[in-house]
Amino acid sequence: MTAQQVFTFGQEGLLQLLAVSAPVLLAVLAVGLVVSIFQAATQIHEATLSFVPKIVAAVAVLAFAGPWMLSTLVEYLQRTLQAIPTAIG
Repeated sequence: MTAQQVFTFGQEGLLQLLAVSAPVLLAVLAVGLVVSIFQAATQIHEATLSFVPKIVAAVAVLAFAGPWMLSTLVEYLQRTLQAIPTAIG
């Protein structure tokens, strides 16, 4: 296995990680921004007001995008495991 192959596997892994985690992270970011603007406008500073909507958004995104995320990760894992024999020898 050459250094180029190692870097390619690492790059593909990081890109898959970014693609799979992006929907949840973007949803939580958007909800956090909306809640922060609401808190600044109303001057209500309660910890649960920012925590609970983020959790609800994350669960909602996982419910909708979860099957896609899982299939993407399974396909990547299958490709990686099938590439092991060609990478080694």
